[in-house]
Amino acid sequence: MQTITLNNGVEMPIIGFGTYQITDPAECERCVVEAVATGYRLIDTAQAYGNEEAVGAGIARCGVPREELFITTKLWFRNYERDSSLASLEASLRRLGTDYVDLVLLHWPFGNTYAAWRALEELQRDGRTRAIGVSNYAPSQLIDLIEFNEVVPAVNQVETNLLAQQNALHELMADKGIAHQAYAPFGQGRANEMFNLPEVTAAARAHGKTPRQVALRFMIQRGIGVIPKSTHAERMAENLDVFDFELTGAEMTALASIDTDRPMIGNPQDATLAASAITW
Repeated sequence: MQTITLNNGVEMPIIGFGTYQITDPAECERCVVEAVATGYRLIDTAQAYGNEEAVGAGIARCGVPREELFITTKLWFRNYERDSSLASLEASLRRLGTDYVDLVLLHWPFGNTYAAWRALEELQRDGRTRAIGVSNYAPSQLIDLIEFNEVVPAVNQVETNLLAQQNALHELMADKGIAHQAYAPFGQGRANEMFNLPEVTAAARAHGKTPRQVALRFMIQRGIGVIPKSTHAERMAENLDVFDFELTGAEMTALASIDTDRPMIGNPQDATLAASAITW
């Protein structure tokens, strides 16, 4: 598995398994077990997903040692005071059945982000998490966090796909040493809007791959981590099968040209979008 070296030296798999909206406990546990069996080593969850316990159950019975897995969770912004941040992460650890996670993110840029970030700095110093980062942060919010705190975020997880490539944010993060990780790499239910475009279908035909594989490969070649989600074992395998081909320079340019510079899901600075992410 190809990895991204985070700014504190931790190695993060470049592709992971997302669990957003997998809310049925039995299904979530099954999916985690199947994802690990397929070859995924990064499992992504969040307090707001309401499935940390099921993810933990899947991890417990997947047959792979804990130290070989990379587990990410995210603090909900209603828990952003210092004490509630610390307490909520402890609760997440109990639900996940582990004494540490590999990455904790501030899920949204709302509430007392300063208090929450400094709580994450404590958790990293104490070994409760190996790395800390953010999600849905805009350039100005990243710069503010960097300038007034000790630890630079290791990761910013944001909606990124062929139609929302986040180029300006990507450049800033590269300059600041922050890894770019893509959620909703298929547009979260709007895949056909990108996968039927001629630039995508031409690259898929040329390499004998699917449009989904082309979309993931495009981001991986840019050094962007991706966390696709599927509840089907065959699709999990398809999404992971992206390391045996390389897009040409011309194909990368053509795919870059379809960027609309607009999020497909919604504006992450809008708190109503954050509210819609709650699945518990």
